[in-house]
Amino acid sequence: MHHQVIRPFHVFFICTLFLSVYASAQTSSKPKYSSPNIYAGIEVGSKGVKMSILEMKKNAVTGNTFTILKDTSVNTDFISFTQPTFDATVSGLAGMFGAALGNYKIPSKRIFTVISSGVKIQSEKENKKDWVEKFIQTFRLKVNEPERKVEVVDVLQEAKLSHLGIVPQSRRYNTFLIDIGSGNTKGGFFPFGTDSDFYLFQLSWGTKSTANAAEKMCGDDKSQANFNRQLIRTAVAAETNEIIYAVNSSGSYPVSDHVAFSGGIAWAVATLIYPELNTNAVVPVTYEEVERFSKRLSENFSSLSDTYLITKMGNGNWDKEVITKEIKRVHGVFDQRSLMAGTALLLRIMRQFKSVNEAKQFYLIKNGQVGWVSAYVDQLVE
Repeated sequence: MHHQVIRPFHVFFICTLFLSVYASAQTSSKPKYSSPNIYAGIEVGSKGVKMSILEMKKNAVTGNTFTILKDTSVNTDFISFTQPTFDATVSGLAGMFGAALGNYKIPSKRIFTVISSGVKIQSEKENKKDWVEKFIQTFRLKVNEPERKVEVVDVLQEAKLSHLGIVPQSRRYNTFLIDIGSGNTKGGFFPFGTDSDFYLFQLSWGTKSTANAAEKMCGDDKSQANFNRQLIRTAVAAETNEIIYAVNSSGSYPVSDHVAFSGGIAWAVATLIYPELNTNAVVPVTYEEVERFSKRLSENFSSLSDTYLITKMGNGNWDKEVITKEIKRVHGVFDQRSLMAGTALLLRIMRQFKSVNEAKQFYLIKNGQVGWVSAYVDQLVE
């Protein structure tokens, strides 16, 4: 399959094609959502619900291509597994399903509803699988579709789909892709130069689950200083118990020249470290840059505000209004502690890859959030 329209990876240092396609679609005054080539993919993830509306173009020779017409999300913290977050997630999913059906006139058969591997893993870890089953049944009743397919994808399926949906054919066989989600981390690479074999890389840690673990360890002392101490302990435990083994046994050296990170935290870190690269969908970074950023998060968080970052940019030829909006969007999605947790996890993974192979190149993908859902829709389209 080829998805050349949305994949942002073709040029690592100048990656504006994806954003220009995405922006033009977002600003289109009246997109023809009633077209038979329009599909919706709605994902229930650890943190909330995301919907991508895609225009699919079929080609028997080159494979399907797709353009993102709309991408929206709502944060509901489903993996807290409380009744309020359960109800909010059901409402979020039903609301997006209703919007796809009613507002955008997409028929039910072209709306795909899936539950991410992060939810699956966390529900198994906390013995909450019955909550997921109850969630699916509640949603089906709410939208009056008792037979609606709501697949709970496993981590291998999601990781492979992410790679197919984000990394282009030209980079597919020398890129190790790691998606840091809210509830878990998954990724991998194609070791033998074909799409049939995929090596899975996975960790039971994600941005939200790392933050939650550190919060629980804080006990009665909810201070920022104590959270920082407990986060360090949590990150060290994750590295010692999982990350070291996962990286050492991954087989990525010498096959994969590039290690690319996707997921919300990759977008957030790239945006805050290099706000001036707002039109770059992929941002190259070093371990040292992320390490310095991590220290700023805990020691000088105000220096990452939109006001401060814009002031430091000087008078270059930048659209500061657009950049300000994007920085504010990061802070709207991630608070200080979730940024700290996600960056701590990212840093520990990078550290192990760096120790295995000093020459590895690291990249942060800003717009990988729709990758696996888009590829999932593509595989099911007849």
